[in-house]
Amino acid sequence: MLKSHSFECEVGGRVLTIETGKLAGQASGGVAVRYGDTVVLVTVCVSNELREGIDFLPLTIDYEERLYAAGKIPGGFIRREGRPSEEATLASRLTDRPLRPLMPKGWRNNIQLIITVLSADQENDPDILAVIGGSAALSISEVPFEGPVSAVHIGYFNDELLLNPTLAQLESSLLDLVVASTREAVVMVEAGASEVSEDIVAQAIKFGHEVNQDIIKLQEQLQQACSKPKMESPIAEANPDIITAISPIVDKKLTQALSTPAKPQREQILSDLQKELVDSLGESFPEEDILSAFQTKARTGIRTNILDKAQRIGGRGLKDIRPISCEVGLLPRTHGSALFTRGETQVLAITTLGPIKKEQQLDGLGIEETKRFIHHYNFPPFSTGEVKRVGTPGRREIGHGALAERAIIPVLPKDEDFPYTIRLVSEVLSSSGSTSMASVCASSLSLMDAGIPVKRAVAGTAMGLVTDETGNYAILTDIEGIEDAYGDMDFKVAGTTEGITALQLDTKLKGISLEIIEKALYQAGEARLSILEIMQQTISSSRPELSRYAPRMHKIMIDPDKIGSVIGTGGKTVRSIIDETKTTIDINNDGTVLIGSPNEEAVRKAIEIIESLTKEVEVGSVYTGKVTRLMNFGAFVEILPGKEGLVHISELADYRVDKVEDVVKVGDEIMVKVLDIDNMGRINLSRRAVLEKPSQMPGARVEDSSSTDYPFKRQSKARPPMSKRYQKK
Repeated sequence: MLKSHSFECEVGGRVLTIETGKLAGQASGGVAVRYGDTVVLVTVCVSNELREGIDFLPLTIDYEERLYAAGKIPGGFIRREGRPSEEATLASRLTDRPLRPLMPKGWRNNIQLIITVLSADQENDPDILAVIGGSAALSISEVPFEGPVSAVHIGYFNDELLLNPTLAQLESSLLDLVVASTREAVVMVEAGASEVSEDIVAQAIKFGHEVNQDIIKLQEQLQQACSKPKMESPIAEANPDIITAISPIVDKKLTQALSTPAKPQREQILSDLQKELVDSLGESFPEEDILSAFQTKARTGIRTNILDKAQRIGGRGLKDIRPISCEVGLLPRTHGSALFTRGETQVLAITTLGPIKKEQQLDGLGIEETKRFIHHYNFPPFSTGEVKRVGTPGRREIGHGALAERAIIPVLPKDEDFPYTIRLVSEVLSSSGSTSMASVCASSLSLMDAGIPVKRAVAGTAMGLVTDETGNYAILTDIEGIEDAYGDMDFKVAGTTEGITALQLDTKLKGISLEIIEKALYQAGEARLSILEIMQQTISSSRPELSRYAPRMHKIMIDPDKIGSVIGTGGKTVRSIIDETKTTIDINNDGTVLIGSPNEEAVRKAIEIIESLTKEVEVGSVYTGKVTRLMNFGAFVEILPGKEGLVHISELADYRVDKVEDVVKVGDEIMVKVLDIDNMGRINLSRRAVLEKPSQMPGARVEDSSSTDYPFKRQSKARPPMSKRYQKK
């Protein structure tokens, strides 16, 4: 039996514990990380076989949410966890991004990290424990991992930075920032913010990096106590003989290719050049080595131009943004649409509005159970001119969609002011770098085109970085795809004129200094303001009205005790209202009723029915009611749904009535006044009081002036001729 080792330290007033040797003993490395009552098990396993024919690190990270961790039973018929939720997918990506740069570049053995959430207290987010656990498990395994790495959450509340805020505290925090770093530098940043300034974000990143050092020390203690011998790390280097052989062929043509601004033409030149190299040198060197050497040559050429000449692909300067064009209202029947084009990156965003009951139900470990704003990002193969299988959204699509969603949320109207479910779909039509930030711009325009009262427009851009061994570096604004591939950083920053709403930093380096991050933040802010100016030339604010095809949502309040009257037994009443009016109706426990339909008249009719079901009978008011029963002593009249009162025979007319049937019959609609309600709740009505002149009815309130009662007033049968009445006397 393995010996158990446990190490702990205090982080943000709570104890963080890392334990190994007790669970999952057959894994190459396995740790249990506990923070508060949240417990995460992280295991790493390494295959012995080398994967041939690949040029990437075969690292797989699976984040397994177990709903028992939060005391929940999965929904659906199967009652078992199925495909990963979006939150689980995002947590997998969050763990992968800081760990991958610290792995050997030439490593080709399969590595699998499995993160299992065993306990979730719904206060402490397990996502940062996944990063810490992944780093700790790799540190004690055979993998030559260049960690440790740690991660923390940073919030901003009441003008103060808050370390590892609880999930409830994050609801009111202006910032939700995750910082992952090593001893030397920051390797990953992820954030959503409510228009927070660059200064605050820079301070938060620095604070997170400093706090990470204590957790890194904890992992180093674990590593010293029980680390396994490391496997040999392969070195991925291009064959210098091949580099020498290809140089005479590619140097001039490569320069031509890299100065071509249009992506299709550039890629065609590069493709032809690679084919020429294989044809010329294929008998002397393996094809994969030739292509690898060519990639090295291209990478060096791009980076040298940037560092030595401050010149980028197509001749752009370091801060130059590609040409931008915007258009709104493209699609005639959608609720909102916008097309955003930046260089050869193009995104079409479509807005759809629906009732609150269309909000997304969440079946996860967090405290949120529903989501009313949804952003989906689609990346079809034609956007890169490729032929690929079209399937369900992958991790990339989910991650990019979530980033754009976080960027937009801070400018949306509050639920109580705009009771709609909002779905945005970003269709990437052409890709040449930074499609997620183009999605932010297109989505912002589409929301305004739909007439949704957003606070301000949101824009975003991706920042790049090129460095060399001497410490020289260049920060690039609005990177293209090839600059992302051959560069060292992809730093996406989105926000408004007032501040940052979302950011995401990834790097291929072992880390990035705080100095570079801060400079990139401010350079991104300058670019964002320039993009917003261009967007505002197309549409400067939300349209004054919603699309004619969007549903109109109306909100009314009813007494919570009357909710049952509207719903009815088994929902029978509310279903009948929906069927009759062709509207959507959502009822909340606080008495809020949301009624929606593109047809204003239908909404008004539904409101009228609901109000009649919930209205209380008032003494002195006049109602139009329907006669339901006849008795010898009077007639019963339904004045509100389910509310009957008695009109005594003496109150049926302004003369003496011998028989009730002489005046009214079942089904007649008559106007009556409420005389009183006795202590048993019985309602006494009068028709005679309504038949008197208004001057004789002081203070009477008429509930319905469209009465059909007046024809009954002059029925000869009900009132004998004057001569007959005198003869009786």
